[in-house]
Amino acid sequence: MPQANETDPTRRTGRHMMLIAWIGGIALLTFLFRDVLESRFNPNAQPQAETTADGRHQVVLDRNAAGHYVASGRINGFPVTFLLDTGATDVALPEALADRLRLERTGGGISQTANGAVAVWRTVLDEVRLGDIRLKDVRASILPSMAAGDPVLLGMSFLRRLEFSQRDGQLTLRH
Repeated sequence: MPQANETDPTRRTGRHMMLIAWIGGIALLTFLFRDVLESRFNPNAQPQAETTADGRHQVVLDRNAAGHYVASGRINGFPVTFLLDTGATDVALPEALADRLRLERTGGGISQTANGAVAVWRTVLDEVRLGDIRLKDVRASILPSMAAGDPVLLGMSFLRRLEFSQRDGQLTLRH
């Protein structure tokens, strides 16, 4: 009985098929778990919006696995991911996003951040939306040092116009 050797076409085809199966399996797992990882980072992809008895808009956000409040929203109608940051004076966004939104830059300067001094441009956002809460003319800072994929820091120029409270891993915002 002849013995198969390393150059046997059947053996090579089998190896190629096994490699393709492994690559396909890894791609499938990546696809399936991407949504799980995204929901752990942003459990508020569609923030719960309510209207209170007195007619005010209310949004309830769940804290993510890292203890932060991350939510999907919109700036000037464009979808973004927000990271709520009470330590940020303004809404802070990456320069790449500002370019896509064609934001006007005014009054460049230096700001102190948790990561030290950074160059910034000032701008005003026509509209910032989180669930049913919509605020007009929101002051913002454009940070060239932020990576294009970083979430927008939803700072106090937005949050100070709301009433908010935190309890049991949820943050309630009212306007």
